Amino acid sequence: MPNLHPLRTLLARTAWGLLLPLLLLLGPLGPLDPAGAPAQTQADPERGAALRQVPRVTAERGMVVAANPHASRAGLEMLRAGGNAVDALIAAHFVLNVVEPQSSGIGGGGFLLLHLAERGETVTVDGREEAPAAANSALFLRPDGTPEPFYPDRITGGRAVGVPGLLSALEKASRLYGRLPLADLLAPAIRLAEAGFPVSPRLAMLLEQQQERLAQFPATRAAFFRADGTPLREGDLLRQPDLAATFRTIAREGSIPFYRGDIARDIVAAVRQAPVRPGGMTRTDLSAYEAPLRAPVRGTYRGHTIVGMGPPSSGGATVIELLQLLETQGPPPHRPLSAESAHRFAQAARLAYADRGRYIADADFVTFPLAGLLDPGYARRRAEALDWVGPLVPVEPGLPAGAQTGRLGTAPHRESSSTTHLVAVDAEGNVAAATSSIEQAFGSGMVVPGRGFFLNNELTDFSPRPVDGKGRPIANRVEGGKRRRHTALDIPRSLGGKRPRSSMAPTLVLREGRPLMVIGSPGGSRIIQYVAWTVLLTLDYGMDLQAAIDFPHFTHLFGKTFLEPGWDRPALVQRLEALGHDIVVREQNSGLHGIWIDPATGRLHGGADPRREGLPMGY
Repeated sequence: MPNLHPLRTLLARTAWGLLLPLLLLLGPLGPLDPAGAPAQTQADPERGAALRQVPRVTAERGMVVAANPHASRAGLEMLRAGGNAVDALIAAHFVLNVVEPQSSGIGGGGFLLLHLAERGETVTVDGREEAPAAANSALFLRPDGTPEPFYPDRITGGRAVGVPGLLSALEKASRLYGRLPLADLLAPAIRLAEAGFPVSPRLAMLLEQQQERLAQFPATRAAFFRADGTPLREGDLLRQPDLAATFRTIAREGSIPFYRGDIARDIVAAVRQAPVRPGGMTRTDLSAYEAPLRAPVRGTYRGHTIVGMGPPSSGGATVIELLQLLETQGPPPHRPLSAESAHRFAQAARLAYADRGRYIADADFVTFPLAGLLDPGYARRRAEALDWVGPLVPVEPGLPAGAQTGRLGTAPHRESSSTTHLVAVDAEGNVAAATSSIEQAFGSGMVVPGRGFFLNNELTDFSPRPVDGKGRPIANRVEGGKRRRHTALDIPRSLGGKRPRSSMAPTLVLREGRPLMVIGSPGGSRIIQYVAWTVLLTLDYGMDLQAAIDFPHFTHLFGKTFLEPGWDRPALVQRLEALGHDIVVREQNSGLHGIWIDPATGRLHGGADPRREGLPMGY
C-alpha cells in the first residue's frame, strides 16, 4: 500500500487526547442527548477506520457544526442569546477566521445557503471573489503563451488575489435575515483573537508545510512565526491583535471601511506592492463589490428535493446532475463498499464533470444551458449513451437543451482545497449553511499589514488558458471589465469583474418540502463527489449522518480513481482495475459538516468530518 497522507497520523494523535483538553478549556457544551453524553452507535462493519472518533451529538433545539470547536461554540452562544441560525453561522464564521486562517476568512469569499422556515423559502448569497477590472486572459500566461506553474508561482503573491467577497455576504445575510447586531456576532472572534488560543495540530502542520512560501511576506512572518524565524508550533499561544482591531472596526462600522475606507486602502497596497508577483487591484474594484442574492438550483433524487448553490459555483448543478444520473440506473448496489457501487458512481461523476468543464462559469459573463443540465430527462438521455457496467471509456460533454454546438471549449482545471464548511439549525427550523475559502492553504500567502487577515488566491480557480486546443473559448477563462448582464435577484450592478468557477456546494435536502439534511465540504474539485457520496449513503443506504461522513471516500478525478483506506481490499481493487480504473490509495481532503433533522421528532443529529478538527454542538 502506498504511504498514507501524514494527516492520518496527525489527527489520530488529535483524537480525544488533544480534543478533550480543548473542550475543557471551552467549558460545558450543553446537553448532547437526554443522558448528557454523546449517544454511541455500533460501528458499521464496512466502515473504514476513522482518523479520530467524533462523538454522536444530538440536540432538541439548535445545533452548530464547524471545523473547529471554538467556532461551533461561538455559534451555539448566539443561539442561546436569542439569535437564529443565520446569526450562529456568521459568528462561527468570524471565529474560523481566527482559529482556521489557512482555510477561510474575510480576505476570501464563499457561498451562503439559507432556508427560512417561516417563509418556506431557500435563498443563496454569492460572496465569491471577483477579478479586478484590469484582469485579462493573459493573467497567468508566460510570454510564450503557456500557463505559469501552479505551485508555487501562480498561487503566491498579489496577482492571484481576487476582490474579497465573504464579508459582504455575511453582512448582507445578517442585515436581511439575522436578529442580532453585527457587533454581537463579532464578539467571540474578537475575544479569541485578543486572548489567544493554542495552535491546533492542523494549523501547525500547514504552517510547517507552507513556511518557505509564507516567509516571503513580512506581515505573515510577524503574525504566524516565532521570534527565531520558525513557524508557530502545536500548542503555541497564538494572539492576533491586528485581526482583533480589524474586527472591532467592522463591529462599529460594518463593511464600509473594508470596501471603501482605510482597510480597502491597505488591501490594495498589499496587492500592488506585494514582494512577490504584485497585482493590479484598485480601490474602485473594492468599492464596486456587492454580494448578490442568487436563485438556488433545484433537482430531485429518489423523491427528495436537492437545493444548492448556482453559478458561479458549479457545485449545486453538478451534485444534482450526478445524483440524477445515478437515479437512472435503478436501485443502488446492495453494498456501498463494493466495486459495483464505486464503478457506478465513477461513471456518473465522469459524465457530470464533463458537462461542468464545458458549460458552467459565471452566468453574468457566459451564457450556458443551466436549466438543460438540471433536467431529469437530459440525465436519462445522457445515461443511455454509456455502458455503465462495462470498462471505462472516454466521455464527452453532452448537449443539453439550449446548448450551442461547438461554441465552448473544454479544459480540465484543478481547484485547491483550503476551504471550510459550516452549518447551523435553530429551534424554529431555520437552516444556514456556508462554504467559504481562500483557495490554497493560507491563500496568496499574504497577510494584510496591520490588519491580520490573509488574502485569497482565488483567481487561480480560473482556467489559465483562454481557449482550448481547437481555439474555442473556455467558459471559465479570466475576464475583468464590466459585467455584461446580471442574473441575480438584486439590482443590476454596473461594475465588477468575472467570478471564477467554484465547486463549493452547500446543499440542502428536503423531504416533502421540509429540511431533512444540510451538508457541504471543502475539498476543491472533489467537493461535488464528497457531497453526492454522503447524500447517497444517507438516502440510499440509510446510514446515520456521522457514519456516512466517516465512511471511506471514493472519488474519480482527472482520469484516476482515489480510494481511502478501507476500499483497498485486493479483490475489490482488482475488479476496479479490470474495469479500467487507475487506482490511487490515499487519505482525502474532505471536511464534511452537516446536520440531519429527524422527520418524525425534529431532533437534530450532527455530523463532523473525522479528517479535520470540527465538532457538532447543540442544546
